[in-house]
Amino acid sequence: MFRSKVDFWLVAVIVGIPVLVIEFMLEDAGIDDHSADLLALALVVVVLAFFLWLYLSTRYTITSQSLLVKSGPFSWVVPLREITAIEPTRNAASSPALSLDRLLIRYGGGEELMVSPADKAGFMTAIKQRLKT
Repeated sequence: MFRSKVDFWLVAVIVGIPVLVIEFMLEDAGIDDHSADLLALALVVVVLAFFLWLYLSTRYTITSQSLLVKSGPFSWVVPLREITAIEPTRNAASSPALSLDRLLIRYGGGEELMVSPADKAGFMTAIKQRLKT
């Protein structure tokens, strides 16, 4: 099993933006200060809990047949025999990766998935070993 590499600045931006948006929305909604503060706090806790779940659960498991990707409530199964290319990327598009130091995996009929294993060399070695058998 491989854990995701983590860019803590990226996590701060991903968490910070929704928190700021929620705060500004509540200010503009005309809700009294005490109610707005409680609602903002509740929403911030929910957003932070969701990102904590992603942080703690994002992992990549290579079995004899598949690459299993898990990130919070999301999961993917990539059959190893369908992988056509793996290449480095810094694409910031949404993906089960907590770093911009990513690998773009192309598979199947034009599908793509980006991952960011902390041990990229070990991840690539494990994929190559499974593909040989």
